[in-house]
Parts: sequence; structure tokens; C-alpha cells
Amino acid sequence: MAILDSVKAVHSDLLSTIAGVKLAGLAWALIAVFVLWSICAIIFDPLRSVPGPFLLRFTNLPVRLRLLKGTKAHYVHALHAKYGTNQVHSGPIVRVGPREVDVSDPAGAREIHGARSGFLKDPNFYFVAKGMESLRSVFSAIDPAFHAQRRRLLGPCFAEANMVNLEPTVLERARLAVVKMGEDLRVHGNTDVLKWWTLFAMDVISELCFGQSFHMLEVGKKTQYATDIAEMGAMLPLRGAFPWVISMAKYLPPRLFPFFHNVAMSRQRVVAYSKARMREYLQLVEHNPSAVKRTLFAHLVKGGTTGMGLSEEDVTVESQSYITAGTDTTAVTLTYLIYAVSRDEQVRKKLLEELRGLPDDFTDRHVRDLPYLNCVIEETLRVWGATQGAMPRIAPAQGTTLLGYRIPGGTVVSTQNYSIHKDPEAFPNPLVFDPSRWENPTKEAKAALMPFGIGPRNCLGLNLAKMELRLCSAMFFRAFPSAKLSYRAGMTDEEMQPEINFLLMPKGHRCLIEVEE
Repeated sequence: MAILDSVKAVHSDLLSTIAGVKLAGLAWALIAVFVLWSICAIIFDPLRSVPGPFLLRFTNLPVRLRLLKGTKAHYVHALHAKYGTNQVHSGPIVRVGPREVDVSDPAGAREIHGARSGFLKDPNFYFVAKGMESLRSVFSAIDPAFHAQRRRLLGPCFAEANMVNLEPTVLERARLAVVKMGEDLRVHGNTDVLKWWTLFAMDVISELCFGQSFHMLEVGKKTQYATDIAEMGAMLPLRGAFPWVISMAKYLPPRLFPFFHNVAMSRQRVVAYSKARMREYLQLVEHNPSAVKRTLFAHLVKGGTTGMGLSEEDVTVESQSYITAGTDTTAVTLTYLIYAVSRDEQVRKKLLEELRGLPDDFTDRHVRDLPYLNCVIEETLRVWGATQGAMPRIAPAQGTTLLGYRIPGGTVVSTQNYSIHKDPEAFPNPLVFDPSRWENPTKEAKAALMPFGIGPRNCLGLNLAKMELRLCSAMFFRAFPSAKLSYRAGMTDEEMQPEINFLLMPKGHRCLIEVEE
């Protein structure tokens, strides 16, 4: 019996040894495969000459995680500072993933985003859920032909000549915003300018799209629609970092993943509300055509949307995208403009001197050509323009040469204004807020400033945005010439440090201002 037990024990030990050898062999085999794959990836990598961290040759996970934290733009900018040039090639281009590079050279950015460049929008960034491909807007469209056709229809809505029709709405809402800030100051001793400019911007764009304002300025808080838009916006970092998660979200149980369920419900409410408001708007047009003069779609709906190649659904989708794109961008830029001017006495003094010459009932006609006001706006757009994050494009299928590097077809090529607007050759002392640099700007500075994008895909609403910036800035500093940052409610300078996903936002999501007695 003892002999049999010994034999069993030896047999068991032998099997364990064999299993251990097999596992060890398998582990070594996997290691060998990984090493061989890594060597091949390095040797045959078509982007091997592009400088950047070694790890990013194999994965862009570090970049994706920083996008979730709102620090991707800072990280990529730091890569440019470290790897942007070398002895063989000149021009700031760095690797940010196995098949992705980032360009911070202004001329390179213009080549990428220029007409007929062949670079298309990255479909992973401009994600459209399956089954909703037809719901394209001029902003999200990837197909150049579709975009060109839609832009030809919508371009006149945002043309400089049409601003005179839209200006009364902007003036009315801007005056009310300043009044509400004044009430806040009297009651609380400070006011959150980011809050009021956000309500202002959404009130304006909703009235211009739907013919009716949300009237958020009157009540001093966001409507359910605005809250839902913000809820959907909170999804953008995750969508940019891990788009596949969004595709899988509908299969996740709501009880375990309430965030995705809440966003889905927000999207449903936004779509339903937008459809209802657009239907009301079109009915108003039908019964009272003169009522549409002060709206964006006036020239489109006079003869019926279908006559212009747009359906009711098309106009609804466009309006929804304008509300999303035209709110935080304007509000954040205005907030940082006030923040910057309030901290610099020389800038404030020079701006106030210029504004003193305005009549009490000034309009955009009076401020459009004010030289120093426009310098302040340009410099704010350079340093704190809302669109500071990456704008990814896909290299044409045949590949291209960019800044001396061969870029294979299908490579993701990004640019970010956070880096381009800090180009020291175009902007000496780029970290300094200096409006005077725009009094006699160099051709390099003009070419490097692109807060509204460039080329055929530049911001459709830039004329409206600039009018809002001019009027609101002038109204604010005329009303509150001694405005300064308030620290009464625990506000800190750290809260104004920017977080950047695609759009820039103050870290504290507020900017408290007070006035000196």
C-alpha cells in the first residue's frame, strides 16, 4: 500500500512538473512573440521617424486617459516642447499614438485644414450612433460634398450682411445679462460672470433658432433643455477617449450604469423638445412671415424648408448643433476676457478710455471698428479661445508629406490651438496676455491665429460670435469699470486654470467678480 502511495505521489509530482514546464514554456513563447512583434513594429513602423515617447509607438492609452482628466492639450503641448524639432527635420510635429501625430506648426495646420487638402474629419471623433447617420449637421458632416452643399444653404444665415437682422436680439439679451449681474452685485457683493454669459448665449441662440428665447436670464437658471445639453456634453471626454464605450452603453443595465441611462434620457428629451420648438417656429412662419426676420433661418423658411433642400428634421438638427456649439464657446471667451482685463490695470485703463467715447445707446456699428477693443478680443481668443483642444483629421488614402515627414494614408493628424497659439515665432512671450501685439500684428501672427478654425470647415457662426463678444465686452466694462476677481466666496486663482477636452473651461466652472466701491 505504501509503495502504491509513493508511486501516486511521484506521478503527481511528475504531472505538476510537466504542467509547470508547459506553462513556463507558454509564458516564454508569449514573451518571445511580444518581443518579436515589438521589433517588427519598430522596424516597419511607417511613422518611426516622427519624434515622440517610445511608449506611444504601441499605444495611445496615456493620451486617452489624459483626455478624460482634461489635461491632454497640456500633455501634447509638453511633447512638442520636448520632441518638436530634431536635427534631421524641422517643424513641430510629434507622435501621440501608434497611428496618430499632432502638428503645432501654423503653416502645417493651414495645409491640413485648407481647401482640397484631402484630410477628412476623423469619424471616431465626430461619432454618430448607428441608425442616426442621416442626422448630420454642417458641423458633424464628414463627407465634403454634403458639407459644401449644406454650407452653401446655411452660409447666408451667418453672413455679415445678416447680422443687422440678428443684432436686436443680441443687444436685448446682453443688456439684460448686465442688469442681472448688477442685481447680483448689489445683493451678494459678487456675481458669477460665467453663469450669466452662459445663460445669455443660450438665450440668444435659442431665439435665433426657434424664434423664442428660453428666458433663462429672467429666471436666473438653466431650463431642463439646457441642463440636458450640459449632461450630453459631459459625455464628450469619454466619447473622445473611448468611443467604443458609447457604442456599448445601450447594452449596459441602467441600474449599474445610471450615467449612460441619464445621458440617453437627456438626448431623448433634447430631440423631442427641439422638434416641438422647430414645429412651432415653422407654424409661426406660415401664419406670420414677418416674425422670422430676426432668426437665423429667415431666408430658408420663407418659401418652405423643402424648397431649399432642407427638411424640417434637417433644420431641427442644425439648430440643435448651433445651440450646443454656440453657448459655452461664447460664454467661456467672454468670461476669460473679463478675467484678463480685470487683472491688468494698464489694459483696463486703455480699454475704458476707448469705451468712454461711446453713446449710451451704442450698437455694433459703434464698436465694430474700435481698435483696442478688437485687440483685447483677439488676444483673449489667442490665449483663452474656447476651442483649444485637438481637431483630428484623417490623412488621405494615398498618404502625404507633411513638414518633411511621410504620413501614410489613414493616419490621424491632429492640431490644437493650445499649441499653435503659443508659437513663439508668431507670438513672442506667448504666455503673456498682451493686446498690444495686435495693434500692428506681424504676418506670422495673423497666420497663426485661428480661434474659429480655418479653411472650408471654419466656424460658420464666427460673425455672430464676434458681434456678441464686441457688444458684451463693451457693455460690461461700461457698467462695471472697476470689476475685479472676487475671493469672498472661496474663489481662487486656481479655479481659473483651464481644463481642456475639446472646449476650454475654467477648472472651478465659475468666475466670481466684484466691483470696488
